[in-house]
Amino acid sequence: MNEKTSASRQNFREAMSRLGAAVNIITTTGPDGDAGFTASAVCSVTDDPPTLLVCVNKNASQHDAILAAGFLCVNVLTHEHQELSPMFAGVGNVPMAERFAQTKWLRLDTGAPVLESATAAFDCKIDQVVEVGTHSVIFCAVRAIHLGDTASGLIYHGRAYHKVNPGKG
Repeated sequence: MNEKTSASRQNFREAMSRLGAAVNIITTTGPDGDAGFTASAVCSVTDDPPTLLVCVNKNASQHDAILAAGFLCVNVLTHEHQELSPMFAGVGNVPMAERFAQTKWLRLDTGAPVLESATAAFDCKIDQVVEVGTHSVIFCAVRAIHLGDTASGLIYHGRAYHKVNPGKG
């Protein structure tokens, strides 16, 4: 039976858990070193000029570091990064330096950490920030792209990780 429910915060969160999304690690660097967090609120805006948007909770520990740096990298995770994702989400309170020590990183145009084994990474300058409710919506001008060795992915859907096309390029 289909039932209409209110657009309450709880119902909205439940409905959003049913919207599968790619898992990404957003990174930057600043005076305190490299910083990063896990995010699924990332999407394409346009390909001319190449632009992404990234939504960041204003209360997130890395929010201010990202805005202060003026640049970030969207690292799209592969199926092999399932354990890296919760670590960058803050599970286990692993210190930031240890999170980055788990794998290899590159640097492209902006200097933000680029996950070498990401399926894709978008090295970006922050172009515009719009405040909406609890989040900053960050429009990012893509300056460089890194394509990894695999086209596999990691999706978050139904409050669980799902591997997409593991083992295939």
